[in-house]
Formats: sequence, C-alpha cells, structure tokens
Amino acid sequence: MTILVDALRRALGDTHVITAAEEMSTYCSDWRGRYRGDALCVARPVNTEEVAAVVRLCADAGVPVVPQGGNTGLCGGATPCGGEVVVSLGRLRRVRHLDIDNNTLTVEAGCTLAEVQQTALAANRLFPLSLAAEGSATIGGNLSTNAGGVQVLRYGNARDLTLGIEVVLPDGRIWNGLRGLRKDNTGYDLKHLFIGAEGTLGLITAAVVKLFPLPRETVTAWATVSDPAAAVALLGRFRAALGERVTAFEIIGRSALDLVLRHIPGSRDPLAANAQWQVLIELSDTLDGDLRSDAENVLAEAIAAGAVDSSVVAASETQAKALWALRENISEAQRIEGISIKHDVALPVSRIAEFIVRAEAKLRERFADVRIVCFGHIGDGNLHYNLSKVAGTENADFIANAPQVNRLVHDLVHGMEGSISAEHGLGQLKREENRRYKDPVEIELMRTVKSALDPRGLMNPGKVL
Repeated sequence: MTILVDALRRALGDTHVITAAEEMSTYCSDWRGRYRGDALCVARPVNTEEVAAVVRLCADAGVPVVPQGGNTGLCGGATPCGGEVVVSLGRLRRVRHLDIDNNTLTVEAGCTLAEVQQTALAANRLFPLSLAAEGSATIGGNLSTNAGGVQVLRYGNARDLTLGIEVVLPDGRIWNGLRGLRKDNTGYDLKHLFIGAEGTLGLITAAVVKLFPLPRETVTAWATVSDPAAAVALLGRFRAALGERVTAFEIIGRSALDLVLRHIPGSRDPLAANAQWQVLIELSDTLDGDLRSDAENVLAEAIAAGAVDSSVVAASETQAKALWALRENISEAQRIEGISIKHDVALPVSRIAEFIVRAEAKLRERFADVRIVCFGHIGDGNLHYNLSKVAGTENADFIANAPQVNRLVHDLVHGMEGSISAEHGLGQLKREENRRYKDPVEIELMRTVKSALDPRGLMNPGKVL
C-alpha cells in the first residue's frame, strides 16, 4: 500500500497525509471511546476536487475509505474497522454562497454547525439545526447521519433543512446537486439517498441549507411534572395554545439531571424540588408580542389544573442558557460518570409515556438496581434511554449484558411501532440490530441501492448494512 500512500501525498501534499500511529489515533477512535480501528492513513483534502482525487486513487487501488467530519458520532460510523483510508473533511471550510432573497446558504462539509449558525446570524437569519456538539460537529457529518437536535419539533431534522448537496461518488466522479430550489420535480430526489447514509454511498462535500427569519422573542421555561404522561399532556397544552411557536420541548429524568449536577461545575437544580421528571420548553416568535406572558399563562393554567407541579420562566438570556446547559451537558456528564448502554429510540409521541413505564418495569424485573437515565426530545418522539449500574464495581458486569438489554428495549420499541435509531444513525453499533427489526423488503432495497452506487463496497464498509 506504499504506492497508494505515495500517490495520495503527491495529490494532497506530504503534510496532509498522516501515517504516524500517534497522529492518527484521534481519527481512529470514536468520541465515546467505544470503537477503535486501524487505518492505512488519514487523508486531509482541502476541496471537492482533492476529495475526488483521493477517492479515485483509493478506488483504483481497491482500498476502502471512511469519511469523517468532526468525529462526534455516537455509533462508530466514522471509525475505521481496519486498513481503510480515513478521509477527513475538516479542511473543507468555505462558505460558498449566501442568498438572502432565497433564504439559503451554501457551505462546505467541514464547516462546523456552530460556524453555519454564526454565518446565518451575521446575515440576520437563523439556521435552526442545534445540538450539544455543534462546536465540533460538522455539517457534512450532520447530513450523513440526518442529525436532529432540539428544534426538530418546529423546523425538522437535517434532511428537512437541506435543498441540495454535492457528493463525491465511489468512483471519484462529482455529482453537483447544489440547487437551492424548493420545487424541482425532474425525477428522483437523489440527495435523500446520501443524507442519512453515513457515507456508505458517497462523500457529501457541500450543501445548500435553508435559512429562516430570526425570532424576535425567545422564551425558555423549566417545569416539573409528576410523570411522563403529564409531560406529554403539557406539550399538548402548549401546542394547542401557541402552535408553531413551540420550538423545543425536552424531557429530563431525575437520574439524568443528577449526573449533570454532580459532574458539571456551576450546575444547579432550577427549582430545587427534587422532582422525578422535568421538562425544558423553548418558545419563539418572529412577530412582536408578549410571548413570555403567553408562556406564563399556559404554565399557570397547568399548575391550577394539577398538570404541573412547579415552574420557572427564564428572566434573562443568561438564565435561559443555564437551563439549556442542564440539558446539553447530560451526555458529557454520562461520559464522565462512565460507560453505559445507550439507546436512541423514536416512538409516536402518544406512546412515549407508555414506553417509559413498560421499559422500566421490564428492566427492573431482570436487573433490580439498574440506573435509568432517560431524557430527550419528547416533542418529536425521540428518547435517549441509557442504562448502567450506580456502583462502578458492578457496572462492568452489567455492561456485559448489553445484548440482552438491547433486545429487551428494542423489542419493546419495535412492538410499539418505533425505531431503534432516531438521530444518531446505525454505524457499527446498530448494524446487526437493524437487520433484526427492519422489514426484509427494505433491507433488500437498501442493498440494491448500495450495489448500484458502490458495487465494490469501498465506501465506509462495516456500517449501516
């Protein structure tokens, strides 16, 4: 493979082809530290033409490639399995075009989500995709996993926010689908094959994303409720009263909040109520009004009806950020606490409460002292449902039961017409699980698409299928 590495160096320059094991280490393991693989080298192209050159050279040599953005994925989708060329897209950082009248922004795949948000903000626009890792997660990775985040309730996920993409195909050809059109009825909408495909069909190098008017007012509130059913009912109250002004609606279980309070400096319980369930609500409006009073009225009515135990509405941006920090630091707090068995599941909103009750009963029947860390985007039906033992000395033995735990949780999700992967993708983690639950016809169709676009199986092998 020395011939391939030399060819890559001629194409990119010596400094942008990494072969030293120590330098490659950060590219060869995932953020959680669960997956680690060996790579032939790491290639760092600077533009689409260089990405295409890398892919052509690898195709000619019969060497598979693994695309990688910010490497913040949670399912091992950007981690090599062994012997591949990791194609890091972090140098593709250009903002190619801002079209204010069309409310679109064309950016390259290596731009971080935060950079895309800031570019939109500088133009008095909003790019609403938002998640905890936005400072390091890249837009290419967001599209490859069809990221969701906290504002899906109002704006949709990454797929909904994308009008066009540019892709390097498995043979090194470039497909330029960077069209900023909201109506284009000229055949198959090919971009959707690549969004959510985790790099198994091609490498997304740029995208045209939608922009929105900036909210004139944003209100953030925190409330405690008796149980998940009450949280779902409160969501219904807010949507009935305020409609699309409900931007985000998150549920946070006590165990999740306790981990943040324990491990993240400066954190505090907003209500000091030691409640078992709390919700974080964000409202926004592009029109002038009194959204804060509207929120307070809905909460007051809910408290009077016994649907909410207590609540607080942020009085400043600083307070709002403090409330959001409690939600956004849950994953980091879990990482500090130690390894857990993680689930990223989607269910109809109407069945969220039923799932939480039934899953806990089934788990405690088998594992009496399991710690359940449950939180997520209840507004769009996406729960993060993570399990461990409180005592570190017992946790290793519990983690060894991951296949049985996954089967219990995923069987229940599947039986309730849900999905075992809501926004994190499949990667290596859920590849085999997906085969168990996916309709065989769907699996066959997916394999047909894979064979048509990547007949040699060189694009991110060992992931998704």
